[in-house]
Amino acid sequence: MNDGDLDEQINLLMNCTILSETAVKQLCHKAREILLHESNVQPVRAPVTICGDIHGQFNDLMELFKIGGMVTDTNYLFLGDYVDRGYHSVECVTLLVALKVRWPDRITLLRGNHESRQVTQIYGFYDECVKKYGNASVWKMFTDLFDYLPLTALIEGEIFCMHGGWSPSLDSIDDVRELDRVTEVPNQGPVCDLLWCDPMDFGSGWSPSPRGIGFVFGRDVTEEMTHTNGLQVIARAHQMVMDGYSWAHEDKMLTIFSAPNYCCRCGNRACILEVDEKLRRTFMQFDRAPVRGKTYAVTRRLPDYFY
Repeated sequence: MNDGDLDEQINLLMNCTILSETAVKQLCHKAREILLHESNVQPVRAPVTICGDIHGQFNDLMELFKIGGMVTDTNYLFLGDYVDRGYHSVECVTLLVALKVRWPDRITLLRGNHESRQVTQIYGFYDECVKKYGNASVWKMFTDLFDYLPLTALIEGEIFCMHGGWSPSLDSIDDVRELDRVTEVPNQGPVCDLLWCDPMDFGSGWSPSPRGIGFVFGRDVTEEMTHTNGLQVIARAHQMVMDGYSWAHEDKMLTIFSAPNYCCRCGNRACILEVDEKLRRTFMQFDRAPVRGKTYAVTRRLPDYFY
């Protein structure tokens, strides 16, 4: 697979056109080779633009690139949840993986809780793959690839990023480096927690999460974690917030969400965060983009609880 082939595929994907099953197989194989060399705590250089959940909202992903710039001009860090809920999970995740293969040093893709076999069989990605390809082969290619996505990223040693939150099983960032990430997301333990946990506005310590998996944690946990590891801030995604971003725990914990009008009904804005060379932060909010491309009706009623 040469750069010319990749550029042609990216152009197709930018126009909301799916690739052939054979092309997806080749793309996933190449992406796996790249991800094998990335760390559980992937180092990221500034300047970089941090993006939260995408959830198959293709038109809004195009709006994100319109605002933030294309990968040729902007370094990106995506915090996971590329699939499920929206109508174009296939196009979104294929495009992001193609961009990773084409410019591996300019885009970092972390794993979200939806990058799993169990969750995607409930929330739409599996059904979408079967509908668009006639079988589950592409779903299997991508879910196998998801096992290799890094769990966290560290921007210039000071901004620690993950999809969900911290874990009571971990003491330091070095502990994350020792984890075996090449697995289906387990239902408990540190890998699960990094993808599923949430900060809580009130209270301290750890409590079981109302999601039914993982934990919620208080300000004291964030303070200890940032102090122990010499961090400015923790940036994460995983929760829809109405303004696209939200601070917690005395501005040490930042949530970023990049899917506007989530599930076509929440009315929220989206946001991406631009971090410059001096780690100064600029929030760029945006609203839902005009619809383009073909939409696909969801044939299975999805659970009401928002994961």
